[in-house]
Amino acid sequence: MKTILVDAYHTLFLADQGIFEEMKKMLDSFGNRKIVLTNANPEEMIKFGIDKSPYKVFSLSHSPDKIEPSYYKKMLEHFSLKADEVVYFEHNVDAVTSARKVGIETWHYDKDKKDLEALKKFLENNL
Repeated sequence: MKTILVDAYHTLFLADQGIFEEMKKMLDSFGNRKIVLTNANPEEMIKFGIDKSPYKVFSLSHSPDKIEPSYYKKMLEHFSLKADEVVYFEHNVDAVTSARKVGIETWHYDKDKKDLEALKKFLENNL
């Protein structure tokens, strides 16, 4: 069963709002393991509410950031995963490109539209 990689800030965690509950509910409808990916350091995790994540969180504290393919290589190695064992959605276009370079099936999530139906279809089609 594939693991769902979840972008943290501007996606599952919204500024001044905390967890995007509608997204969490949709994600919880899938029995797959979820891992939240972030660039945040410990202080930023508290500031953005990521420390209250309902799922396991992975960060390299900006060393490197998600716009670097090495971030995803390190994440996969950390969890003993292969690129074809995960799916990912991310709001940052450069991070989407970076994850795809490593072979991760990645969907660009529009943080302004917040289209949960399209996200659900992406997950259903790729899990």
